[in-house]
Amino acid sequence: MTFTTRPTLRGTFGMVASTHWLASQSAMSVLERGGNAFDAAVCGAFVLHVVEPHLNGPGGEVPAIVATADDHIPKVLCGQGPAPAGATIAHFRDLGLDLIPGSGLLAATIPGAVDAWLLLLRDHGTWRLRDVLEPAIGYARAGHPLAAGVPRAISQVQQLFLEHWPTSAALWLPNGEPPKPHALFANPTYADTLERLVTEAEAAESGREAQIEAARNVWRQGFVAEAIDAFCRKAFRDSSGRDHSGVLTGHDLATWSANWELATTMEWHGLTIAKTGPWGQGPVLLQALAILDALGDVTDLDLTSERGVHFVTEAVKLAMADRDAWYGDVLDSALPALLSRTYASRRASLIGALASDELRPGSPQGRAPKLPQAYERYRASSWSRGERIGPAGRSGDTDRRPRRADRLPQRSRERRHVPHRRRGPVGQHDLGDTEWRLAAELADDSRARLLSGHPGADVLARGGPAVLARTRPTAADDSLPHPGDGRGTTRARLRLARR
Repeated sequence: MTFTTRPTLRGTFGMVASTHWLASQSAMSVLERGGNAFDAAVCGAFVLHVVEPHLNGPGGEVPAIVATADDHIPKVLCGQGPAPAGATIAHFRDLGLDLIPGSGLLAATIPGAVDAWLLLLRDHGTWRLRDVLEPAIGYARAGHPLAAGVPRAISQVQQLFLEHWPTSAALWLPNGEPPKPHALFANPTYADTLERLVTEAEAAESGREAQIEAARNVWRQGFVAEAIDAFCRKAFRDSSGRDHSGVLTGHDLATWSANWELATTMEWHGLTIAKTGPWGQGPVLLQALAILDALGDVTDLDLTSERGVHFVTEAVKLAMADRDAWYGDVLDSALPALLSRTYASRRASLIGALASDELRPGSPQGRAPKLPQAYERYRASSWSRGERIGPAGRSGDTDRRPRRADRLPQRSRERRHVPHRRRGPVGQHDLGDTEWRLAAELADDSRARLLSGHPGADVLARGGPAVLARTRPTAADDSLPHPGDGRGTTRARLRLARR
C-alpha cells in the first residue's frame, strides 16, 4: 500500500502518537526533557483525560502490554476494574431489570485508569508525580481549545443532562448549551482534584516511588473514593428509563488495585503474539490466528482479495462467538483449550464458502457454551426466523418490534462478504481492466445495476444484502476453498458488463 492520509514519520530521537495534539505535545516534551517512554506515556494519558473526556477519563480502564529494553518478556498491566461486589444478578432482578442499563451508575465498574497509570509510572518511570501531572493540571485549570467531538457528543445527551444529570449539565452545558467547538474550556474541579492528589502524596512520603504509591492510596481510599461512594448513593436516570442509584462503593475501590500479570501468548510464524487474559477480548486475535493456521498456509492468503477477507472475517466471527460464551473473570478458564490446535482445527472446519449468519460458540473439552440471555431470546424470536417488520411497524408476521437488546443483525440470505450500499458506491475493486465493472446483485434478483465513476468496480446492492454474480471466470475467483472439501462451489455468481 503506497497511499496514506497520514505522512510517514521518521526520526532519530523519539516519537509520540496519540489521538490529540496536546497530549502528544506534552508527552514529547517529557522525552525532550530527559524523561523516559513511560514518563511520557503517563503524562500524555492524563492530558487525554482533560482534552478528550468524551473518549476516556479517570473513570475508565487501562489494559496495556509492556516490554522494556531490560526485559523483553511482555507483561500485562491490568487496569480493568471488575464489577462492584453489589452488582449481583439478584440485585438487578430486584430492580426489575433483566439487562444492566448501558448508561448510568449501574453500569459502572471499579475505575482502574488512574491506579493503572500510576502503577506504570511507579515501576517503570523516572519522574516525580508532580512533574508528570503538571501539563494535565495546567490544561484543566487554564483551559484548552475544545476538540470538536466533545460538543457533538454533549449535544446528543443534552436533554438527559438538563433534566436528569445536573452535575454534568453544570460543567458541560453553560447557559443550557454545549460549549462551542475550539472554544477555551477549563475544568477547574478536576485540576483541583489532581493538585490535591499530588499535595497529599507529597505530604505523606518523600521518595519518588513512595509518593506515587501514596497517591494510589489517596485515590482508592481517600477523598476521591469517598466522593465516588457518596455520589453513587444518589439516584439518576439511566438507559432503562428509570432512576437508579449505583452499587459501586468506597470499599470496592479500596479492595481492588491494578496489577501486573503474564501475557497470554502464542507462537505464530516466528512471532510471539502477546495479549491480555480472558478478562479482556485480546485472546480473540490469538484464536483467530490459530483458526487461520488450521485452514492452510496463511502465506498464500491474499488479504486484499475476496477470499482473504472472507476467511479472516469468518475466523474472527468464530473467535468472537467464543468470547461471548467463554471469556470473563472466571477461575476455571477455558482459554488453554480455546487456544489449542485441536480446537482450532474443529473451528476451522465450520468455515465454508459462504458467510455464516449464526453466532456459533464452540465446546472446548466438551463443555457446553453459555450465551447471554439476550441472544437466547433473539434466537427464539421471529427475527431469527427471517421475519421482518414492514414500514411504520406494519407486518403480517409480527405486530411488535423486539426490544432493542434483541434486535441483533440478521441477513435473510447467505452471502459473501460484500457490503451493503448506503450512500452511493461503497467500495472499489480493481479488476485490472477499467473497461469491466463489477456489479453486485441480490440472489435471484436482476435489479442490480452498474455505476459509472471510478475505474475498477463499484459494489452496489439494492434493497438488501449482496452476492456476486459471475459470467467471466478470468475476472474474479468464484469458488472459495472449503476446508476438507478442496475447492467447493457456491451459489454466488459474478456478473461483468462492458461500460
